[in-house]
Amino acid sequence: MRYIHLPVWMEEVNRPRASTFAILFSLVAMARTLLLVVIPLQANESLDDVRQVSILYFAVSMVSLCGALAIPTLVHKLRRRWVFTVGAMAAVTGYGALMTGSLIGLVAGLTLQMFSISAMEITLNLYLMDHIPRKELTRFEPMRVFAGAAVWTGGPMLGVLLKTEFGPAAPYAAAVTAAVVALGYFWLLRFKEDPSVAPMKTPPPKPIRYIGHFFAQPRLRLAWALALGRSAWWSMFFIYAPIYVVRSGLGEQWSGAIVSVGMMMVFLVPVWGWVGRQIGLRRLLMTGYLLAGGMTVVVAVVAATPWLGVAALALAAFGASVIDGAGNVPFLRAVHPYERSEMTAVFSTFRDVGQLAPPGVFAILLKAFDLPAVFAAGGLAMMCLAFVSKFVPRRM
Repeated sequence: MRYIHLPVWMEEVNRPRASTFAILFSLVAMARTLLLVVIPLQANESLDDVRQVSILYFAVSMVSLCGALAIPTLVHKLRRRWVFTVGAMAAVTGYGALMTGSLIGLVAGLTLQMFSISAMEITLNLYLMDHIPRKELTRFEPMRVFAGAAVWTGGPMLGVLLKTEFGPAAPYAAAVTAAVVALGYFWLLRFKEDPSVAPMKTPPPKPIRYIGHFFAQPRLRLAWALALGRSAWWSMFFIYAPIYVVRSGLGEQWSGAIVSVGMMMVFLVPVWGWVGRQIGLRRLLMTGYLLAGGMTVVVAVVAATPWLGVAALALAAFGASVIDGAGNVPFLRAVHPYERSEMTAVFSTFRDVGQLAPPGVFAILLKAFDLPAVFAAGGLAMMCLAFVSKFVPRRM
């Protein structure tokens, strides 16, 4: 019988591959998706006012944006593995705070959760760009999204079911468990560090100074704007769709169901990735933004009839899944290898701004209008991005 030495076996098992990253991204997403509907519903219950919910998300997202810009400094002073670990522990602490059910716990927990998302995803993207060739990124992005599709589809509904069947603390306990499992798997992989981002004695980088350099590059500026639109739409969907469903009288479980149905469209992402390679990302993005925007406007028009509104939301999510077929390829193809750390940190702010801008704008709208105005404004913004998409280079 042939024996395989443990070190050789471990090296083979832990060798970073596309599938390895897809699994890790999915594990990181698990904790987040369990609370995707639970947190907005908790905020709605605690504040009992959609405008106050918008103000809460705006304030927390502002703090989270500052935290995201500080991550390159942490990467410089620490190793990336420790920044990922800090992010995971922030998630665990935040979920514990949310479990208390208090308003202070809600604010603290939501802030820590948003910081943890930035810390873990920035470091994972840096590892990804070290190990996956640039030419393969177009194929990897749909794979990554598809691998997490089951998580994003089942997580929202499961989180609501845990809350209704086992009590308000149950989904948070499950999220803590998921975060710990993700951290354990990350350390099992034993990623090698790139010496260029290891701790150094020179002064740490100041990411704010890279913002101007980032937006001076047209392709990076375009990639950021398109990613922002996608992120902002999903942020609107995750926060306001559950609240719309509950306030329409359909119940909490239906709020989880509509988000899960919307995320079920993610299973189509590999198809859209293939379509994008055939017709080009430009046409793919224009189609997706136009469809998502148009159907979101329809939600506002038929809001008084909840079942029609829910159907329009599902069709809008279908359009958003078309956009997800492109993933972050416009950025990954445009960024220079020698400035990945700094540019990735700036690019990743699309997520924080995508969480920040919608509730900020909607807080102003909701002062004068009712909840349907949220969907009208979000839909029109997406339709504008359909026009912006025509500037994507033809060769992508």
